[in-house]
Amino acid sequence: MKFKKTYKFAFWSAIIIALFSFCLFIFLNLILGKSIDFSLLFLSSLFIFIFSAFIIQIRVEKFIYKRIKKIYEEVSLLNADELNKSTITTNMETLSKEVKKFANNKQIEIASLKERESYRREFLGTISHELKTPLFTVQGYILTLIDGAINDKIIREKYLQRAEKGVERLVSIVEDLDMISKLESNELGLNIKSFNLVELIQDVFDLLEMKSKKREIKLCFNKNYDIPILVKGDVKRIEQVIINLLDNSIKYGTINGITTVSIEPYKNRKVLVRIIDNGEGIKKIHLPRLFERFYRVDQSRSREQGGSGLGLSIVKHIVEAHNETVLVKSEFGKGSEFSFTLKKVE
Repeated sequence: MKFKKTYKFAFWSAIIIALFSFCLFIFLNLILGKSIDFSLLFLSSLFIFIFSAFIIQIRVEKFIYKRIKKIYEEVSLLNADELNKSTITTNMETLSKEVKKFANNKQIEIASLKERESYRREFLGTISHELKTPLFTVQGYILTLIDGAINDKIIREKYLQRAEKGVERLVSIVEDLDMISKLESNELGLNIKSFNLVELIQDVFDLLEMKSKKREIKLCFNKNYDIPILVKGDVKRIEQVIINLLDNSIKYGTINGITTVSIEPYKNRKVLVRIIDNGEGIKKIHLPRLFERFYRVDQSRSREQGGSGLGLSIVKHIVEAHNETVLVKSEFGKGSEFSFTLKKVE
């Protein structure tokens, strides 16, 4: 940001000093009874004017700069080194703009901190609830067994199996959280190599075949892909992305529904993988937060279907770790479309 520098303050201050000096010299000469050399007096006053203007301009600029820098250091969370000294002049409009800029930055910081605090509280509340539910379930079964139910073979086996499911859910949540944490901190190294995307998707179809048949949902391509489509990425992680997205389409799809996968050319030598279902869809109000950890569109139904609640968050982190993009489009009552990009092998 550039501001017009002004010398008005220094000019008029120097004029006053020069006029005062001029009058003072005349007054002293009259008192002492000496003759007045007006040419010498004029040159002396001119010198005083120039010297005063120069010194006042420098001193005032330095004074204002130091005061504003002090405000930055004592009040602001901003870095005082970011303050541009060249923008500080004797112009009060400049000073006003700097203060307004400071205030606007503060408001942005405060809003950001409030948003982070709100997210932190919500996240802690959600994760405690997610962990508490299976923990209490496992605890309940174990306490029942300790109280004497362990002597009944049928009850013992049933409760131990249920407790095992609760432990598996706890392990799943912890493992997913650990993966997200590693992806965010770049600790989870990606093994990037070329692979056939069509073959990988077909393998996921086979893996989820029993689950899809149970809900009578058909998984298929939009057309026959006879030629391999080679892309670059971490096969294991991209497989997890496809599994999570297809698994969601099965969980929340309608009975006798269909989920279609297509692979389309995309800009900058990439491909776009689209996963489209004809399920119940998602309301617009939920779309901006869909990839947040533990965010659920329908709390009761989501927990009924199982899972850690971290599937879409993992999808987002894995895709972004590949420097790619994940997208979602949905119309409530008509279905959803999740898509992500991958770099195509040239």
